[in-house]
Amino acid sequence: MDISKPEQRVLHLLAQGGCILVEKDESGKISKNSTVTRDGWYWSGCDLRLFRKLKRRGYIASRGGGPYRITELGLRRVRSQLDNR
Repeated sequence: MDISKPEQRVLHLLAQGGCILVEKDESGKISKNSTVTRDGWYWSGCDLRLFRKLKRRGYIASRGGGPYRITELGLRRVRSQLDNR
């Protein structure tokens, strides 16, 4: 299955050690997300629509209420690049 370039960029960032932090509204739904690189920089390339798409496909997941990180399925789907560690 092919994935789009924006999905590819987010998955590469997460594969290198980044994470996605979420904020929920009073009803418990995710209202805002922030993508953080492994160096602690905020990256604005992952909007809420893209986040939900990655979550629905099972490429990212949260464990124990923590930040969202890449899953084994996400690692298998991402194409390797030279800067991917």
